[in-house]
Amino acid sequence: MSTPAERRELTEEEIARAFAEPENAPPVGSEAPETGLPRWIDPLLAGTVLVLLSPILLVIAILIRLDSRGPVLFKQIRVGRYESTFQLYKLRTMSEGSDPVGVGTVVEREDPRVTRVGHWLRRFSIDEVPNLLNVVRGEMRIVGPRPTIPSQVVLFSDRQRRRHDVRPGMTGWAQINGRVGLEWGERIELDIYYVEHRSMALDLRIIFRTVWLVLSGKGLYTGG
Repeated sequence: MSTPAERRELTEEEIARAFAEPENAPPVGSEAPETGLPRWIDPLLAGTVLVLLSPILLVIAILIRLDSRGPVLFKQIRVGRYESTFQLYKLRTMSEGSDPVGVGTVVEREDPRVTRVGHWLRRFSIDEVPNLLNVVRGEMRIVGPRPTIPSQVVLFSDRQRRRHDVRPGMTGWAQINGRVGLEWGERIELDIYYVEHRSMALDLRIIFRTVWLVLSGKGLYTGG
């Protein structure tokens, strides 16, 4: 059975560098264009996928409970559009009592806090499937900047807060261009690019690229 382990934390200097805005960052643009995939597609697609995957999710839930003590679902407050907050749903991948996310907390490929089943779930991003509930509830979209936690948002500059002009998504432009292997500042720049260049073609490109990344299991941890 997996047990909580000491986590590696970043120094204040490393955190400041990770969230630093690039020196050549352009000024804040205009209002975010609403030209991505039609809004009605998200809850319809999310609900359909949840129904189709329900037998598999039941099996996974049993495996999670057999592998380690604790709930099947992990719930956490995240920041959404216009910096409103909501409760994000994921499959639990860490030992009960672990602090999975926070400013300065790093989740490595071989992080001992991650359970045996959790490693497999994270490798193929299956732990994110319950995000579909957030999509059905209208708190998220299929495509958009990944929702972050309040303690990270307070470190954003006014320009970086631009990423919250749209609803957060299950996958986004940053996720298909480096995922968690990027510094936070770089990821935010990619999020802002998406906000200012949204289109149906870009959304479809992100979705198809995400499918390939998930099937290949690439770029899900900071170690690669």
